[in-house]
Amino acid sequence: MVAVLTLLPRLGAGAETAPPVGVVELFTSQGCSDCPPADALLGELARSDRVIALSYHVTYWDQLGWHDRFGLPQANARQEYYARQLRLSTLYTPQAVVDGHVSLIGPDRQHILTALRASRATIPVALGIANDQVLVELAAQELPVAVNVILVGYLPQAVTAVGRGENGGRKLAEFNIVRAYDVLGVWHGDATRFLVPLSSLPPEASRIAVLLQMPAGTIAGAATLAVR
Repeated sequence: MVAVLTLLPRLGAGAETAPPVGVVELFTSQGCSDCPPADALLGELARSDRVIALSYHVTYWDQLGWHDRFGLPQANARQEYYARQLRLSTLYTPQAVVDGHVSLIGPDRQHILTALRASRATIPVALGIANDQVLVELAAQELPVAVNVILVGYLPQAVTAVGRGENGGRKLAEFNIVRAYDVLGVWHGDATRFLVPLSSLPPEASRIAVLLQMPAGTIAGAATLAVR
């Protein structure tokens, strides 16, 4: 994925700034029998305009008899990153990470909702589309530390008939499935624009999310946009 960075005097007219939201990242797999309830909860959360819910399908379950068609190596790397940042002793599914700093069991509705009520993703992110490019615009502001600007392309919904493995014979409903993941750059607080060609996103990724992630893992801002 290609990104172009330029400095701006102000936000462009073609972008929209979303209100603060909470972010839930679910690590799941079609080969995991404990994951469908977590997938269903993520689908419920995804209907809220105050939550960005993303589903990362890891690949390490594939060796047990079923190849997850949505598995991504970047999902494994993302989960490993959180294991290091949050000092977790093991990787597991279903795992939900709220706002980049709270790790919970994926179907744990009560604790996930409690964590979301304390969301601190308040830095505004403006998103738009112009000339077949995604515009990511960040207004100038003081930051305690530089943050990574992450773009995620995702498929809002799918149904998969699983033929083998722990979920063999089931049809699984899946939501906000991550199909592309890229770090666009590091933002130091200057007024900034990132430009990402729509052609660099997978065809099935009809929506994007942009996450502003601090070095310790906390997500300080986020927004989402339909691109197709």
